[in-house]
Amino acid sequence: MTDVKVGIRVPRSTQVGTVAERQAVMESIADGGLDHVTVSDHVSFFVGAGFDGLIHAAQVASLHDTLEVAVAVYLLPLRHPTTVARQIQSIAASAPGRLLLGVGVGGEDPHEYEVCGVDPRTRGRRADEALTILRGLMTGEPFDFEGEFYRLEAAQIAPAVEPRVPIVVGGRSAAAVRRAGTLGDGYLGVWISAKRFAGILAEVADHASGVGRDASGFEHGLYVWCGFGDTGDAARDRVGSAMESFYRIGFEKFERYTPYGSAADVAEFLAPYVEAGCRSFHLVPNAASDAAAVEQCAEVKRLLA
Repeated sequence: MTDVKVGIRVPRSTQVGTVAERQAVMESIADGGLDHVTVSDHVSFFVGAGFDGLIHAAQVASLHDTLEVAVAVYLLPLRHPTTVARQIQSIAASAPGRLLLGVGVGGEDPHEYEVCGVDPRTRGRRADEALTILRGLMTGEPFDFEGEFYRLEAAQIAPAVEPRVPIVVGGRSAAAVRRAGTLGDGYLGVWISAKRFAGILAEVADHASGVGRDASGFEHGLYVWCGFGDTGDAARDRVGSAMESFYRIGFEKFERYTPYGSAADVAEFLAPYVEAGCRSFHLVPNAASDAAAVEQCAEVKRLLA
């Protein structure tokens, strides 16, 4: 049996109601056998939408004692890496071993970068420097760095982050694949075929080997929007309208990468990714209710196992 982790994007019901009610939602996720909850990150997406990924991760982690929390993906180039390192250390101290940090550069809305005072054309180079700095600072030792965008002298975030927080790199570009191999602990795919996913993992391993790193322990995952409904058409309409509203792009651009229907349909769609080397799924379910979404995602986990 393949060990596959399945998580769910944190339901809206974990952000409203009393603390006890929000805790109950998290308990239902754990009781369903799901491995983690996933939060996203934006500062000002299109119409100003967003939720800070690390703040949200800290909030969600406080609602349950064992569920892991993944940030997928954090727009690292929008922030200074020293302050991010302190945020990571703070979360890791209160929820040790339960944080997974996915890092990406975004780009669907260049205006989001502009309102943060960052040239979107520099986001990849900034990500490379920031990841290098994060890795240095999380050791707890003084760290020096001089690059195009950041200069640090004897910077220190103490104590060290223990256990170490894994960093997976998201994206579909060649630069993102290189970044995953040279600076990450794995790759996080989105909107790619299973065949391409397998090819990317081979490329990641090659990049890691090229800088003297061993990729055998990397954890590779997939971020997947999905729809659940009584019929395939209902499920398609549900996830399609949600994606079009969020990304301002027609669903036909995403459809071939987006499973919908029953839990069995979604699991069948995801199985080739397991064969390709995916070991962690971050499901973004669109269902009739949060409770139905949790139930269906838990069934996908059962079927994949």
